[in-house]
Amino acid sequence: MFQQVLKPFALPGVLSFITVRPLDILDIVLVAYILYRVLHLMKGTRAIQMLFGIAALVAFGIAARVYDLPGTGWFVTSIGSVWVVAFVILFQPEIRNWLTQLGRNRFFGLFLKGEGRAIGVVVQACQQLIARGYGAIIVFEKNDGLKNHTDTGVAIGARVSEQLLVSLFVPESPMHDGAVVVRGDQIIAAGCTLPMTQDQTVSARYGMRHRAGVGLTEETDAVAVIVSEERGAVAIARYGRLAALSGPAELREKLSKALHAKAGGDADPAQLSVFQ
Repeated sequence: MFQQVLKPFALPGVLSFITVRPLDILDIVLVAYILYRVLHLMKGTRAIQMLFGIAALVAFGIAARVYDLPGTGWFVTSIGSVWVVAFVILFQPEIRNWLTQLGRNRFFGLFLKGEGRAIGVVVQACQQLIARGYGAIIVFEKNDGLKNHTDTGVAIGARVSEQLLVSLFVPESPMHDGAVVVRGDQIIAAGCTLPMTQDQTVSARYGMRHRAGVGLTEETDAVAVIVSEERGAVAIARYGRLAALSGPAELREKLSKALHAKAGGDADPAQLSVFQ
């Protein structure tokens, strides 16, 4: 039975002279998916520029073979023998980020609880920020890299905690006007500058933080949580849309769905009361 399924077959129509196996189709799909994921992870990083450079070298190599240019062919081959090592050395942070995001894939993420804990901590931090009258914008990175934006802030590299999040948005803090970026259960950077939305339908009553949250989620698949210091309310931005939330339970629910994380976290439900 298994051998029948894997039996080669001819393509229909004018391509009937081509015989393929089901495993050939699976192979093509896997390669296409891997290339798609690599390009998706490279988006917004310096590595994409190097990818274009590598593509140019490949094109030169092909041209050298076609037009029989031994000098150019030798030069491209010499460079090509070391580009892999150079790529690894120059882009260690990006590669580490790609591997981290691979581990946070929904399939592998079934075995991880980092985002679930981070959600609970962020919900608690939002309560404290509202109680103290502080504004904030907290961004959860998903598949799209945010390196271009984290580079505009200050690297933190610390585990998410309620006390740290609140301290970063104290008005006297030099980073309180920028965004905090969270990856998994780690605060990657603070004081980050985000792109403003150009959508005129965003109500004028929303401030710069809300517009920055919408602007970022228009360009990436990140999820932004915005705390308004004027109204003492919380909103969530996703895919360029902004939604006001009624309370901590809704914030937890929306974040859990958006990040594909298990609801619950480490927060004590009895403490989730300050969210008017």
